[in-house]
Amino acid sequence: MKAYYDARAREYDDWYLGAGLYGERGRQGWEEELTRLGETIEALPPAHTLDLACGTGFLTRHLRGDIVGVDASEKMLAIARERVPAAEFFTADAFALPFDDGSFDRLFTGHFYGHLEEDDRLRFLGEARRVADELVVVDSSVQHSPVAEEFQPRVLKDGSRWEVFKRFFSGAGLAEELGGGETLFEGHWFVVVRSFG
Repeated sequence: MKAYYDARAREYDDWYLGAGLYGERGRQGWEEELTRLGETIEALPPAHTLDLACGTGFLTRHLRGDIVGVDASEKMLAIARERVPAAEFFTADAFALPFDDGSFDRLFTGHFYGHLEEDDRLRFLGEARRVADELVVVDSSVQHSPVAEEFQPRVLKDGSRWEVFKRFFSGAGLAEELGGGETLFEGHWFVVVRSFG
């Protein structure tokens, strides 16, 4: 997956912005929901937060407090460093984080959990709970998908083709998977759940 995100780094934000290969897709209500998603993240109390799989920092910029971002792709992180200069960014393995137990108040992750198959989900949750008591997960809402999970073909501007595992969630379903929690936002496109370990 690292190779895919390295290759996609410079065009990743096109997905959020409806640009590039995403420019012709009809996504009714997307911009309004994206604004509400940012507002939901900004409404979280300031905290010492680890943004896991932070990518280009597109969502990181809405977090308040002392922010550390990690990602496996250095090319993604180069963009994040420009976008959120007040945060610290490091390359790291999501399943073996280089931080002591309880190092953070909150672990935040956007559009990462939905790419994990079952064994990796369990590994991720164990590591997330090790480094932070609070977990906030942003992912894709099941409301716009005819299936709960699928392998999606992805094509980049360079013509390369990739296959990516993807899941979609309701707020209640995601909260249950996280071991309980509250839905902070649930729309047609996005869902945000907060859970405490």
